[in-house]
Amino acid sequence: MTRQDLESRKAIEAVWRIEAASIIGGVARIVRDVGLAEEFAQDALLAALEHWPVDGIPEKPGAWLLTTARRRALDHLRHKRFAAEKAMEIGRELDFQHELATAAHAEAVDTRLDDPVGDDTLRLIFTACHPMLPAESRCMLTLRVMGGLSTTEIARAYLKPEPTVAQRIVRAKRALSQARIPFELPTAAELHPRLGTVLEVLYLIFNEGYAATTGGEWTRPALCEEATRLTRMLTGLMPGESEAFGLLALMELQASRLKARVSSDGEPVLLMDQDRSRWDRIRIHQGLTALARAEALSSSPGSYTLQAAIAACHARASAPEHTDWGQIAALYGTLARLTPSPIIELNRAVAVGMASGPEDGLAIVDALCNGQALQGYHLLPSVRGDLLLRLNRRDEARIEFERAATLTRNTREQALLRSRAKRCNQG
Repeated sequence: MTRQDLESRKAIEAVWRIEAASIIGGVARIVRDVGLAEEFAQDALLAALEHWPVDGIPEKPGAWLLTTARRRALDHLRHKRFAAEKAMEIGRELDFQHELATAAHAEAVDTRLDDPVGDDTLRLIFTACHPMLPAESRCMLTLRVMGGLSTTEIARAYLKPEPTVAQRIVRAKRALSQARIPFELPTAAELHPRLGTVLEVLYLIFNEGYAATTGGEWTRPALCEEATRLTRMLTGLMPGESEAFGLLALMELQASRLKARVSSDGEPVLLMDQDRSRWDRIRIHQGLTALARAEALSSSPGSYTLQAAIAACHARASAPEHTDWGQIAALYGTLARLTPSPIIELNRAVAVGMASGPEDGLAIVDALCNGQALQGYHLLPSVRGDLLLRLNRRDEARIEFERAATLTRNTREQALLRSRAKRCNQG
């Protein structure tokens, strides 16, 4: 493969990561089938891999991919004629086919939709989060087709085996296709039953952007931005939902630290080592404002609002030593009672270790080590290694950091953990 081919492939992959969700959403609006929409979007990706290295990258690559995918979809409809009642819609799309070569015309088509959002990506999320599917399958499907997450990334999020995740995604696509679920924003009465799943999907997409599961970059800011954008739209659509504002607050506060999470050469920078002058004060203000709105809407904060309150404790601390770890530990305790989870318990162990001492934190971690849920989760030995290091049990800490490095698939994180393991021998 030539240098030009490699550069073209990297460019195509970058465009795909950004544009995949909107392309799949745009095509799904035509074919009314999420699985088919993903297939035609993949066809467009293959076409780009074939043509761009030869013809050059188009001026508007996202529009090129969308146009190509739409043409595949329109050809499919023209030959298959799914249903008679779609004839007028198919004809209308064919009439506009020659106009779809630019993003401007694609946007013009979007404005004709008679829903208050006009966003194919958000519409795709609500379609994939249909209540006819089991809750977890809804999330997995949406993360795959909308978030562009791999089965590996989704499996990590749910602590499930990859084959299990793959099977559930396939079954969910088939179920939606067979049920002919309309690709449209639900009515106001139908929004609320899907809200919890939609929020979970947006939360997990943001998390993958904040700490990437695989690859050579520790963060994927574009994923964070897209998840935040969609959550902002959701708060406008459902202004009385406290947890939507809680999630928005969490995203804004976490995203405020993105630039400080990596060094100039892309190496990870841990929270306690970050240059807090690089934190985005505007996003912190936006996050605190959204948190206040969430708290005003409900006297019983939900899980996202509680997590936002934890993030706010960090945001308000001008230096690491000013962090109110006692408050953070208490908030994690409340969160653990509300939504019990081994990952929440692991996070609580970190906070307890900072507030009460590493011995107390280690006791919580050791209890988690006796269970099965986090056995393949790299942050379990990583947290344990950190607590052991603070107790000056350096040999044990080194073993834990080395083990954590073997469990993560992110090369930046592997390097960080191996570096920490090496420093244990230098103490």
